[in-house]
Amino acid sequence: MPNTIEILPSSHSPSLSKKQSLLPNYEAAERQFVDLLEVEDLDKMVATKPLLVSDFESAIADAIQSAYQQEPGDEAAHRFLQRVLYRINRLNLFWYDDLRRYNNERSQYLRSVRDRIEEPWQEWEIAQIDVASLQKLPSVKQALRDRAAADVDPPLNQSDRYMREQMTAAGYRHLLAIASFDGLVEASRLSRILGGAGNEIQCTLTRVLLEEYGGGRLPRKHSTFFAQMLAEFDMSTEPEAYFDLVPWQVLCGINHNFLLTERKRHFLRYNGGLTYFEVAGPVAYRNYLAAAQRLGLSQAAMGYWELHIKEDERHGRWMLDEVAIPLVDRYPQEAWELVLGYDQEKLIGDRAAAAVVRSIQATEHN
Repeated sequence: MPNTIEILPSSHSPSLSKKQSLLPNYEAAERQFVDLLEVEDLDKMVATKPLLVSDFESAIADAIQSAYQQEPGDEAAHRFLQRVLYRINRLNLFWYDDLRRYNNERSQYLRSVRDRIEEPWQEWEIAQIDVASLQKLPSVKQALRDRAAADVDPPLNQSDRYMREQMTAAGYRHLLAIASFDGLVEASRLSRILGGAGNEIQCTLTRVLLEEYGGGRLPRKHSTFFAQMLAEFDMSTEPEAYFDLVPWQVLCGINHNFLLTERKRHFLRYNGGLTYFEVAGPVAYRNYLAAAQRLGLSQAAMGYWELHIKEDERHGRWMLDEVAIPLVDRYPQEAWELVLGYDQEKLIGDRAAAAVVRSIQATEHN
């Protein structure tokens, strides 16, 4: 556990131009933040020695402006903010790792950092959706059914064809590395919404979770199948092993789901988003499976995709018919939030998928 905190070096070097001197060092700021996470009594340290976080605070403020208050947003700023936000959010789940990592899980300072990032980020996200039109939908049920019908088997796009027809074995490994970030701990966030009063909706969500968790048997847990794919390529099966490869657009999806599951007021939005995720998931998995088959890979190197195609097709029907539609009846005035959640998950997911393809192509061309 670190005993001291690195104070970032001054950027005002005579050898740098004035423009360069104003550029924030996001990597150094993130390293400092990682050290802060394990300090004993972080809140007290920040209160008594605010200078120790001044450079990190400056980086946060600069990144928020660069990412969300100008177009196009700065890629490095987006990446820094989503990585910081993820490091805070993952403290909500236990990873069977070093207990010192949770020293500050209820830190007021970390909460303030999270809130300061989330507010402008969520405003930026919501601005990309026509919320007013969703609030005026004549039939939320029909809107959900129409969207699910369109997304369950859409025409192949350019990215789909690239993965199916052109992605190399090196690209496939890169895909597994990025996907492992969520695949090794999948469905964990779903567990955060299951507590509370029991009813048919809750039971359906619990069935989805139980299937993802292999009915409580580790050999059948979906993450076990993902780990087998990684092992087939002699890749690390440790969660977060490939954190540095994960595009910020993928982290957005993860952090967005953390937000929706941690705030029960967003229960409808989360379930709308989960409906899209389960309905559309098999589309992506079929692309990955087709690529693996074309590359002549072993069953162990693609088994996770086959399992997900079969189970998520069922989960998609459950989410639409036994969760989303019943929630419309239970919350008729707020039901449009289900469609908002669905559309946001699709938008964030499409953005992430495009970023993953770009990352794969960059790896293949190096």
